[in-house]
Amino acid sequence: MARTAVIGAGGIGCLIAAYAHDCGHAVTLCARTPAPVLRLEQDGVTRDIALRIESEPENVGPVDWVVIATKAQDTEGTAPWLQRLVGAETIVVVAQNGIGHEDRVRPLVGEAPILPALIYTAVERIGPAHVIYHSGNGMSVPEGAHGAAFAALFAGSPLPVTPTPDFTKAVWRKLLSNTAANPITALTLRRMDVMHEAEILALARELLLETVATARAAGVDLSEADADEVLALHQTYDINGGTSMLYDRLAGRPLEHEYLTGAIVAIAERQGVAVPRNRMILTLLRALRP
Repeated sequence: MARTAVIGAGGIGCLIAAYAHDCGHAVTLCARTPAPVLRLEQDGVTRDIALRIESEPENVGPVDWVVIATKAQDTEGTAPWLQRLVGAETIVVVAQNGIGHEDRVRPLVGEAPILPALIYTAVERIGPAHVIYHSGNGMSVPEGAHGAAFAALFAGSPLPVTPTPDFTKAVWRKLLSNTAANPITALTLRRMDVMHEAEILALARELLLETVATARAAGVDLSEADADEVLALHQTYDINGGTSMLYDRLAGRPLEHEYLTGAIVAIAERQGVAVPRNRMILTLLRALRP
């Protein structure tokens, strides 16, 4: 049994906490808003999971694993939790979208080991510690001792963790998967059904190809086939599901576009790659009112 803390009670944080609890670990969910129980709706079944939910950092102490599951723009807000949770043996897992996971977190955790992680699920938060699982499963982490240990933490759960030898490529693949669906659903206020419309698909493919060109200029081996694979994957998702960016906009929360589309535009600019469609999308996202 591992002492595990998950910072962030959004869709992803709640799902990770639930599955870690199911695996027999001592889990603390660190949330802004108190809640009596974690409620997970999945495949038509609602479960109440009686794990520890804390809303005050002073109530926690060092653990074996800390999973940061906030949005990237909220990383600095995890500092009070990290000061209490990170001890001499703690491994810090950064389960966020975007790139530069370690760069964001390193100033907050000193010399503690950092394990970046990618998660491939669509989960919607509808209330304090209350989430609906829509689709997807699995996480990726870098190969190595820490990656293998984190994979063992979830052995046998519905959230398999796969250590990957080329994690940089995996990060860009995940960024590619967020390039089109996240901003398009957020801007249109539509769920994944919008990704079945011909004109939207054409725009999505152009956004993806710009991201592929940016990745290749940065030395990452992505191709047009990767873009087409992402588009095909979007067609398999539940049309009633959405994206994290859509859920945030519907709830009036800040969006993480600067860490997705913004990252693509910034890297493209440094590499001399033209990304007019991503730049247009970023301009529109920046213009949205809270």
